[in-house]
Amino acid sequence: MKFVDRRDETARLLQALARERSALVVVYGRRRLGKSTLIKKVLTERDVYFLADRSEGHLQRALFAKVVASLFPDFDKAVYADWESSLRAVNYRCGERFTLCLDEFPYLVEQSPELPSVLQKLVDERSLKYNLVLCGSSHDMMYGLFFDPSDPLYGRSDEIMKLAPLRLPYIGEALGLDAVNVVEEYAVWGGVPRYWELRENRGSLADALWHNIFSVNGALYEEPVKLFRDDVKDIVKTSTIMSYIGNGANRLSEIAARCNEPATNLSRPLKKLVDLGYLEREVPFGTDEKNVKKSLYKIADPYMAFYYQFVVPNRSFIELGRRLPVEMALNAHFSAYVSMQWEKLCRDAVSGNLVNGVVYGKARRWWGAVLGEDKKPEQVEFDVMAESIDKKYLLVGECKWTAQPHDAYQLTAALLRKAALLPFVSNYTLVPVLFLKNAPKEDAANVLLPEDVISLSM
Repeated sequence: MKFVDRRDETARLLQALARERSALVVVYGRRRLGKSTLIKKVLTERDVYFLADRSEGHLQRALFAKVVASLFPDFDKAVYADWESSLRAVNYRCGERFTLCLDEFPYLVEQSPELPSVLQKLVDERSLKYNLVLCGSSHDMMYGLFFDPSDPLYGRSDEIMKLAPLRLPYIGEALGLDAVNVVEEYAVWGGVPRYWELRENRGSLADALWHNIFSVNGALYEEPVKLFRDDVKDIVKTSTIMSYIGNGANRLSEIAARCNEPATNLSRPLKKLVDLGYLEREVPFGTDEKNVKKSLYKIADPYMAFYYQFVVPNRSFIELGRRLPVEMALNAHFSAYVSMQWEKLCRDAVSGNLVNGVVYGKARRWWGAVLGEDKKPEQVEFDVMAESIDKKYLLVGECKWTAQPHDAYQLTAALLRKAALLPFVSNYTLVPVLFLKNAPKEDAANVLLPEDVISLSM
């Protein structure tokens, strides 16, 4: 797959490595996001890239010496008793400045806990003649190593880059998809380049699903467990929580009831999953984000959401090689699943963006009870709601992901009628927007289609 996006990250990395003095650069983020690919794209033939594993420290140093020997002949002839002697030997041999990358840095620290202190000493001496790039996937360890004031490397890095998933538009560029298929495929693979590579190797979305996910031999069949191993101690409990949330238990009380545990026991693992980017805590528009009672937990990562909705409930059938029940589940629920992801993509596209000449803040959903036209309480929900930066306008949006063309005038009228029931709308000029899969029956100025959402997401 061709290298797409990462323009800002590439520029920052190149800029950091081109400074007048040697730099210490940190790159971290969850697995599969292309950290190593980004670094290797920037490195030249004069640089050294070392990928660590979980072997013992003395073997790691021997392997490291062999890699360095490609730049400095016979470097591996010596035996290095520790990392300080090894890294100082590199410095001694260094003439022209180059970049040394230690990938999977947490593996090195696991076997050699003294390594951060060694690096601290070398950095503080300001005698290093080469750049150091430290890369790792373990959020806890990488975050602790460089953001914890008690750690030796705290405050020593010249650049810290956290890689996030790729944005919506680039899956179309990578896989050659039209706008509707961009949304549908992003709803499955999310912004993870490795998943896109696996998809690219198959002829269709269906083929990729059955080969990579709905097969015991599939590359992504056990993917969540592999990801959790980096940062989660209790993988069983974590998977259980994710399963319940993925199948509709979104309130803390509901999750606790299904886990048969007090809600207080779940606060820490839920926060952990939010910090790792696998979950998000959602509150209605206009509500304080600290409001626990109104909070809903949702799976934030599209692949995780797909996995826990379609794979976990069907594992017994997948293990037996029974394809029909899985196909039935997909046929019955895939469109509704994409619809939920479509709503989120629409909110992301509006947030902080210029929509029809107005700049809006963060978009959220809104749900709650209002007094209806008959003065009786009724529950209403808005898929997208955002306040303009100047606080004059309130965008209210309806998202539809169905094949049949809609009547835009009818949908807009219903949306405005529903919005008029909200107690806080009198302060704003209402701006109704329809986010539709296909063009409506008639031309309407307030309609955004997949290609428009993709354009806003650039």
